[in-house]
Amino acid sequence: MSKLYSRVTDEMNYFEGKDPVALAKEYQTPLYVYNERILRQRCRDLKNMVKYPNFVVDYSAKANCNLAFLQIVKSEGLEVDAMSPGEIYVERQAGFAPEEIFYIGNNVSAEEMQYAIDAGVHISVDSLSQLEQFGQLAPGHEVAVRFNPGVGAGHHEKVVTAGKKTKFGIEPKYIPQVKELLKKYNLKLIGINQHIGSLFMTGEAFTASIGALFEIAKQFPGLKFIDMGGGFGIPYRKEEGEAPLDIKELGEAIDRAISAFVKEYGEQVTFRIEPGRYISAECSVILSRVHSVKQNHDKKYVGCDCGFNVLQRPIMYDSYHGIEVYRESEQPSKGTEAVTVVGNICESGDILAKDRVLPEIFKGDVLGILDAGAYGFTMASNYNNRLRPAEVLIRENGEVVLIRERETLDDLMRHMIPLNV
Repeated sequence: MSKLYSRVTDEMNYFEGKDPVALAKEYQTPLYVYNERILRQRCRDLKNMVKYPNFVVDYSAKANCNLAFLQIVKSEGLEVDAMSPGEIYVERQAGFAPEEIFYIGNNVSAEEMQYAIDAGVHISVDSLSQLEQFGQLAPGHEVAVRFNPGVGAGHHEKVVTAGKKTKFGIEPKYIPQVKELLKKYNLKLIGINQHIGSLFMTGEAFTASIGALFEIAKQFPGLKFIDMGGGFGIPYRKEEGEAPLDIKELGEAIDRAISAFVKEYGEQVTFRIEPGRYISAECSVILSRVHSVKQNHDKKYVGCDCGFNVLQRPIMYDSYHGIEVYRESEQPSKGTEAVTVVGNICESGDILAKDRVLPEIFKGDVLGILDAGAYGFTMASNYNNRLRPAEVLIRENGEVVLIRERETLDDLMRHMIPLNV
């Protein structure tokens, strides 16, 4: 096996000595491959970023909700947030206690909210109408409220979750109405939370947002926790030398802000963050087989079996993912060339990389699509009735274990009911 273009995974020792081509053969492609060592290290990065003692990292399970993945996160001492009953259910299966789960609902039905209440997890609401609904369902209960501090950040408008053009959170001007509803239903406000967006690479917007959030918190004495949100980015353009987010510098800025707030607030509140991408993204590579190489007018296309049913981020957010090339044979490439890497979905938007300069690629080569552990498998689908891929984990001892089976054709029919015609 020859690695034609693999500097990123080589420097990370990503495959732990395993041959990616052999993995592609054994488990078929497309294939999600995870590295346990990298996952654990990212958990530790965040657990140790702040010196303030009452600091909790809530892993955002929407980024990656595989059961084995959650078990590892749990073993590293992280807690977890949830966006749905399904996430609550899987998190409980992974061993999280109800008090370690923070359900952050968004425009949910009374039935879904009741599920979270019955599960005994911490619950946040993000509108006055949802707070009213919660009060009707659980008068006298503890609740948290998500506010929109007016500061948003993110790599794409679709992932900015605060500011003036987003559906999330309650504007601070409605604090009097929040207090009225709390009193009306005898609710105890135990926490406030925010989330400004996803994939920021400097800490300025985040530190600005927590300052605004702390100003809101001062209007609510007796809080048990303040959830500062997440969105910590990772460098997707590693092969171009993109610098990572400076976690140490950001941690120091957060510590200073917390210290000043606690001194004024007068109580030792617990502070939480809820990063998902930073923990999960870099620990996964998708292996995909090249099945076609062709010239169409003035463009050369490399067609592989990783369509947007497997990885939606490029078509949804115009996202960049680094691509590596692995080859079973020793046949050399003549040089590098600009190619457009596409999937096998019947849509013109099914593009993984446009005009990417890579070594000459042949049919049968295996591509490594980097940094796919966040919003990768969780957003996968059966579009075109394609099967969702398998997931494997490279353990710290080098053992490769299957953590999700590849779907079969029978799975496509599992919940369909035929007509009598």
